[in-house]
Amino acid sequence: MRSSRLRLFLVALIAMLPALAVGAMTAEERQRILAPTTDFGRAEPWESLPGGSATNRRRFGRDAFSQPSASLSFADRADFFVGNGLFKRVWVIAPSSTQAADGLGPFYNARACQRCHLKDGRGHPPEGPDDSAVSMFLRLSVPPQSEEDRARLASHRAAVIPEPTYGGQLQDFAIAGHAAEGRMVIRYRDVPVRFADGETVTLRAPSYEIADLGYGPLHPETLVSPRVAPVMIGLGLLEAVAEADILAAADPDDADGDGLSGKPNWVWSDRDQAVQLGRFGWKAGKSTIADQSAGAFGGDIGISTPLAPASYGDCTASQEECRAAPHGGSPAFDGLEADAEMLDLVVFYSQNLAVPARRRADDPTVLRGKSLFYGAGCIACHTPKHATRSDWPVSALAGQLIWPYTDLLLHDMGEGLADGRPEGEADGREWRTAPLWGIGFTEPVSGHSYFLHDGRARTLTEAILWHGGEAEAAKERFRTMPKPDREALLAFLQSL
Repeated sequence: MRSSRLRLFLVALIAMLPALAVGAMTAEERQRILAPTTDFGRAEPWESLPGGSATNRRRFGRDAFSQPSASLSFADRADFFVGNGLFKRVWVIAPSSTQAADGLGPFYNARACQRCHLKDGRGHPPEGPDDSAVSMFLRLSVPPQSEEDRARLASHRAAVIPEPTYGGQLQDFAIAGHAAEGRMVIRYRDVPVRFADGETVTLRAPSYEIADLGYGPLHPETLVSPRVAPVMIGLGLLEAVAEADILAAADPDDADGDGLSGKPNWVWSDRDQAVQLGRFGWKAGKSTIADQSAGAFGGDIGISTPLAPASYGDCTASQEECRAAPHGGSPAFDGLEADAEMLDLVVFYSQNLAVPARRRADDPTVLRGKSLFYGAGCIACHTPKHATRSDWPVSALAGQLIWPYTDLLLHDMGEGLADGRPEGEADGREWRTAPLWGIGFTEPVSGHSYFLHDGRARTLTEAILWHGGEAEAAKERFRTMPKPDREALLAFLQSL
């Protein structure tokens, strides 16, 4: 019994080390710790704890993304699990006897947050005509149509100009008595890619259409961008990285001539009523988890919150019946469908979904793959390490050494991945560098291995081969590797 308690104590102590190390660093020590390694003979200290002391080290498999930050206090764990309940809540049509859960729609993409982020993992495109598109939808916008539109974009008070009839996204479900806005149609075209050793992989290039439009034609200049629901883990840790640290890596004009021009997205925060650095979403279109959560409540489910108080969600002025439909706003919830307490609990839950521990970090094949990943130049955008702020108000996430493999900046990813739809500072070819932590758990958690913003890539190999633009040279290094080297690099990614 005593030895068992000692082991538990040592595990807890080891989990605290990343926080202690970062908190006690001088500027020189911090720079040294965060610099990319050049030693691939062994795993780096604390590399197996990508979320620092918040890392999930206990439960893997299907529940790997649904665990609370390991460093949460007992009281905070209670808030986490209440937030989890709200994240899973299935909203119903108003009016209902269940006033705490009514107000769905009138248009919506899902009835619960968990329906898109199943098991807190990534969404996927529909497998066929009979499969639901519940974890994927289409963003809609138009180019600026007036001086007022241009002024709103220039001031960052708006990131896009919504399509005038259908709003900011296509909702493919509606409550009884209302027609859905339309239906997403995806078609794929085969694109063969040959490796230098002669092996061939077939990529699938998607095209998108909207069928069964319920409220008239789209604006002739409508811009469409497909989005699958992203992974939820580690969001609070990314929010806790100092803005100055992210901006230090930005080089929007490629002043150093290395062919990379990481660019920040500047976006409006409804929570803070200020222009801030974008961190969340496929194009870094939201600056805080609160803004991201409120946007999803309103756009995806049609639920009003303090940051998005419209009871009709994304319904536009052209959709009068939608705006006039009964809603679930209640005096008990400050006239809203999800009041400030509900939103705060969902935000806290989203902040504290733990990153799972690394596996096989010391495996020789994984270490060789890590060397190849670094050598190919992938870390120029997929920055391995960051430190979270020691003064961050969520104490469980403060002062951590973390390994997300992202710079949180925008990069030109080439014509193959371009959606042609600007969002804030992001142009139609630019995307935020996606974090890679936990990517090896995709199949156990989500039941599939689809990647990229629209799930077009069916494997990590396909995801890499879609990289272009600033990532073209790194992609080519992978394409021209001998097969054993490619397999080692993929083994490294699967270990994350």
